[in-house]
Amino acid sequence: MTGEVTTVVLAKAPVPGRAKTRLCPPATPEQAAALASALLLDTLDAATAVPGGTVVALTGDLADAVGSAELTARLAGVDVVAQRGDGLAARIAAAHADAAALHPGRPTQQIGMDTPQAGPAVLARCADRLADPGVDAVLGPATDGGWWVLGLRDPSAASALAGVPMSCEDTGERTLAALWAAGLRVAPAQTLTDVDTAADALAVAREVPGSRFAACVAALAGTLAAGVSGVAG
Repeated sequence: MTGEVTTVVLAKAPVPGRAKTRLCPPATPEQAAALASALLLDTLDAATAVPGGTVVALTGDLADAVGSAELTARLAGVDVVAQRGDGLAARIAAAHADAAALHPGRPTQQIGMDTPQAGPAVLARCADRLADPGVDAVLGPATDGGWWVLGLRDPSAASALAGVPMSCEDTGERTLAALWAAGLRVAPAQTLTDVDTAADALAVAREVPGSRFAACVAALAGTLAAGVSGVAG
């Protein structure tokens, strides 16, 4: 590791009916929230293993979440800030800014809670790229056209995302273009799959054996597989 970085996790409390709703059906809202809870816990394990500190930008009420007690205990060991801003791009920029205020002078790398395969080694490689000469930003593409990690040598550069539509098929391309337009030199991270659908959940779980997420998927494997078969049919 060539330097410390603040890892920022943009997270939503896994409340039934509000978390991982694209998994419903085949999953029930409670099952989808259980998967989201496992995802968040695994993501926190990875983020906190990277030297430099962790900031969780959270939205939603943990008191109503699946796994509330475990999540509350786990979050007690990291900095937690409320998400703020109008729209996802604004919330991402605010999360980088809040992390910079809590940990001045450090680069930031921001992830969501949908890529449990982004373990400590993967995140450490992203952090290392930010320390390379000639690199101002690191962007990791997602297979759905979005992105799963945004690393910034200067956290204030996240303001370049203003106006970039999120959760679209071309969000990754538009984000890269916005970073280039701001004069940033961008290095790519590896491409990963976000967990959005039942098919995603089954595929990603196979990449993270032994994780909470994989165990949760295994318990719901029949339900999720039936949903995938129904879509395929």
